[in-house]
Amino acid sequence: MFTNFKRVFTFAMNDFGRNKGISIAAIFVLTITIMLMTSLFFFQGMAGYLTSQIQDKIDVTAYFKDGTQEKDILSVKDQIIKMSPSIKNVEYVSKDQALAIFNEKHKDNPILAKALQEVGENPFLPSLNITTNGDLAQYASVANILQTSDFSKLVDKVDFSQKKDTIEKVYSITSSIDTFGILLGIILIIVAILVVFNTIKLAIENSKEEIGTMRTVGASDWFIRGPFVIQGIIYGVVSFLICISISAISAYFLSSRVSAVLPGFDIFNYFLTNWLIFVLIQLCFGIGVGAISAFLVVKKHLEL
Repeated sequence: MFTNFKRVFTFAMNDFGRNKGISIAAIFVLTITIMLMTSLFFFQGMAGYLTSQIQDKIDVTAYFKDGTQEKDILSVKDQIIKMSPSIKNVEYVSKDQALAIFNEKHKDNPILAKALQEVGENPFLPSLNITTNGDLAQYASVANILQTSDFSKLVDKVDFSQKKDTIEKVYSITSSIDTFGILLGIILIIVAILVVFNTIKLAIENSKEEIGTMRTVGASDWFIRGPFVIQGIIYGVVSFLICISISAISAYFLSSRVSAVLPGFDIFNYFLTNWLIFVLIQLCFGIGVGAISAFLVVKKHLEL
């Protein structure tokens, strides 16, 4: 068994070296397709980060009646967290904090500053800013909880109705991005398989006479397929080594530029954090497509 495998491996290496031009072409095509898949994974990472940043900016605010004690508001905060597990974060903003935020935001607007002075007192209400982990339905659920009789004596209003359209649009966009990523991934995989399949087919076409000779002398199907499948695996491994190097170098040098567009997102750190996933995607895709394509092409020749 070991002797047969050694012969098959030797034949594979000899064919790989003899058909250098086609071997390089197959590796080149496989490298391009793997890099396209890798780029898609990077895109998904950036899109996911951008989506989370946008979602973190969306909240529902519950305004409490003037004069409501801080302890009562904090009690409501604890209760709604227990009642709604979808809540991601709840921030308490007092009257004084709300005034300070307003002054800082509009410090360059003298008209608003003058209007606030004419009011003569702090017009803002204490509030809870609530962010959930979910979609529009979960925000609606939180708003309904706050407007029940248990809290209505303390809550003045909940601004969910004013933000409903905005929340719906944001989650619709994020859902579209996810769908687009999945569809693009499927298309890339199909195109990659077709291109690599046809490239490897060209490589094996040059060995048509060799396959015929092996069949004539009574070689088994496994013995005939083996060298070409191993060549497909070699194509995949070499392409993987090229791609993982390009991915690391590209992520390192593009890190500062991506951070300028997406502040807080470090693409090189994203690569290091997910390096094992990158390795598995590139290695499995390269070896899988290379070996399976070779297997199918030889199978087709053996059936003729």
